[in-house]
Amino acid sequence: MIPARAPLLTEASSSLPRVDPRARAAAAGLGAIPAGQPVRLAKRTSNLFRARRPASSELDLSSFAGVEVVDRARRRAVVGGLTTYEDLASTTVQHGLVPLCVPQLRTITLGGAVTGLGIEAASFRNGCPHESVTAMEILTGTGDVILATPDNEHRGLFFGFPNSYGSLGYALRLEIELEPAAPYVRLRHLRQLNAATASDTIARIVADRAWQGTAVDYLDGTVFGPGSIVLTLGTYTDRPDQVPSDYTGRHIYYKSLNQRPHDVLSMEDYLWRWDTDWFWCSRAFGAQNPLIRTVWPRRYLRSDAYWKLVALDRRFDVADRISAARGLPPRERVVQDIEVPLSRLEEFLSFFHEQVGISPVWICPLQQRDPDRRWPLYEFEAGTTYVNVGFWSTVPRPDGHPEDGRVNRLIEDEVTRLDGRKSLYSTAYYSREQFDALYGGARYAALKSRYDPQGRFPDMYSKTVGGA
Repeated sequence: MIPARAPLLTEASSSLPRVDPRARAAAAGLGAIPAGQPVRLAKRTSNLFRARRPASSELDLSSFAGVEVVDRARRRAVVGGLTTYEDLASTTVQHGLVPLCVPQLRTITLGGAVTGLGIEAASFRNGCPHESVTAMEILTGTGDVILATPDNEHRGLFFGFPNSYGSLGYALRLEIELEPAAPYVRLRHLRQLNAATASDTIARIVADRAWQGTAVDYLDGTVFGPGSIVLTLGTYTDRPDQVPSDYTGRHIYYKSLNQRPHDVLSMEDYLWRWDTDWFWCSRAFGAQNPLIRTVWPRRYLRSDAYWKLVALDRRFDVADRISAARGLPPRERVVQDIEVPLSRLEEFLSFFHEQVGISPVWICPLQQRDPDRRWPLYEFEAGTTYVNVGFWSTVPRPDGHPEDGRVNRLIEDEVTRLDGRKSLYSTAYYSREQFDALYGGARYAALKSRYDPQGRFPDMYSKTVGGA
């Protein structure tokens, strides 16, 4: 039973984390790892898609998994950093509330989404997950557990923690804002002729928070090709005007976008509409084949099951071996999420269709929730609407370009040219100088010096580019 009224982190003194037995155990666990050994968080699941060297030591913070407090009156929750969004949303929905931004995949953790960024269809009005955090208890490289808030002595770490990828410390507990939710979400799928018309429609919805007189609570889109784009508008509703759809079994959500102009999902089914088929990536495993799908256990129609298959492929190089046996060239993994200003979306998609050619791709508008705040390791221009573009597949490595990373480097260069940013959960090829210019190099160095002066955690560049 989650207490509806209990102390929040913002009501606690900064000494509270030091007397929490779990926090003491976490600090002791870090202290027990010999100096000089790389430290990595021990997790059962991962949503990272970059190669990493084996870790000699893992830090167990599994006791910080679970929702501790839901304060309905103030719409706040205190949540362990290792809590998955699946568990978090399942708990808050029982109180008629949801987190302000729920990333698309069930096993993404709250701490992971904050330190590694996250996005979803509410981001055009609520920003990213870190923007709804009001306080964090963080285990730093010095072995201290500190309470960081926007206005205390650790405000620098509070604002510098997002996009630090565990290189400054790990969030043990977080206090977050929640918002009221309805039992259902009504969907409208708007077909767009091209990227220009889609950009115009997005701009109008972001400005009005509505379309044709109806409120829009969620907004994302799918690009099936240069002349085939579907924007999906979600609106909270207490009373569905049709039987809610079920995309957790035989039916496939993304295929419905071109088949029906309207739809209704339960609140939780809406949150995980992309997870069942990992957007559309389940087709790579045959899970969309009707014959295979009828015998595929429903409990394994989810992203973490597919991720395990990807891990096996990486370990044994299955896909490349099959390609070689068939006389096909090896393939380059192009698994990325990038953000460009809405005004440059048409340019990026034109480049992408011509130079990369993956389809479908996901688009999701976002805007910083509070224009007066600055998040130095992943800055957006205040008041500017950006669009996340997500694409997850492989492309052949042609003769004459045998090195891996050719297409990924092209994408990095184009995103930089368009004043955009690239998320760092997947492969990155930036030089140190490029990286520091894009991801708050000087501010990061100051935070690293203060909160991890001995380098207990690999630095951000080493983790995200170097594979530490």
